[in-house]
Amino acid sequence: MIHWLSTVLRRPAFRADPRLHGRRGVTRTQNSQFLSFLHDSGFRRVNPDHYERALRRRRTAMAVFTWAAVAGFAWVVIESAQALSMF
Repeated sequence: MIHWLSTVLRRPAFRADPRLHGRRGVTRTQNSQFLSFLHDSGFRRVNPDHYERALRRRRTAMAVFTWAAVAGFAWVVIESAQALSMF
């Protein structure tokens, strides 16, 4: 009874499918044929120019957000200093 209870408690709550971890049924030839099929069919073809443009836009947006946050923080500090100097 104790042995059974210890094995039940040690068992992981979520068991992954063992087929996900092994590549038993796939050979290099099958994989290369599948990849060449995907390449010839144009599956998920990505234009690098669009990707680079998206990265540049994200970088620019992040820089604008950073500068706005720094400017807002500086404004709060300056206004607080002016308010303290009035008292």
